[in-house]
Amino acid sequence: MSAVDDLRAPIPAMPSADLAPPVIAESGDPFGALRVIELVARLPRGRPIAMSVIVDRLNATYPDWLFEPRVVADALIQLQSNWLTDYRNASGIVLEDGPAGATLTIEDSSRVDPWIIRQAQRLADACREVLADFSRRDRRAGEG
Repeated sequence: MSAVDDLRAPIPAMPSADLAPPVIAESGDPFGALRVIELVARLPRGRPIAMSVIVDRLNATYPDWLFEPRVVADALIQLQSNWLTDYRNASGIVLEDGPAGATLTIEDSSRVDPWIIRQAQRLADACREVLADFSRRDRRAGEG
């Protein structure tokens, strides 16, 4: 019986197997929420940004993902809720409905960046836990 350690070189013109299926972002999923927060961390501060622009940017940045407006809104509402819990004011993460649709305004202050980093770290930790849980599953039965 031969070992699998001595693999042959790839066959020329062999297609790559690293293709990934598309992902539809879901509310409450840390992987989608982390992508939303990563974009929020880079958005301009102190001015309203249309939710539709945020959704469009996410879909352009992650072409193998689909971010629906409701999923992005859910992630932003959770972010706003976390801000209210931590700072007990509504000025940091403001979601408003207007005639042109929903907007997000992020406070332009020095306390926002460290706070968003903590939010992203919490989500990244949740992602790692999901991956660790997946790796512990019994592959044959599909359960842990």
